[in-house]
Amino acid sequence: MSNNVHVKTGDTVVVINGKYRGKRGKVMQVSPAEGKVIVEGVNIVTKHVKPKKMGEPGGLIKAESALYADKVQLICPKCDRPTRTGNKINSKGKKVRTCKKSDCLAEFE
Repeated sequence: MSNNVHVKTGDTVVVINGKYRGKRGKVMQVSPAEGKVIVEGVNIVTKHVKPKKMGEPGGLIKAESALYADKVQLICPKCDRPTRTGNKINSKGKKVRTCKKSDCLAEFE
């Protein structure tokens, strides 16, 4: 099984199904081995946290949880629409991702 994920840390994505469908956010962390991503402001869970040291508060903390990378779609930075990505070698010989929208075809890192 391949450990490739179509998004990278720092990309802007939109959730395409589930409870948070249509919500946009920035990718904070990618786990290619599990095929999951953590997106800012999406899939919020409540954790019960014990105080670790004296004086440190415990209680309920809201945090983002991982969701499958298949459930998110990359937002093209040029046309600002959700898109699938392709790969291409640019003029400098570097492999870059490209927008698959026929009227955009932008290259991005």
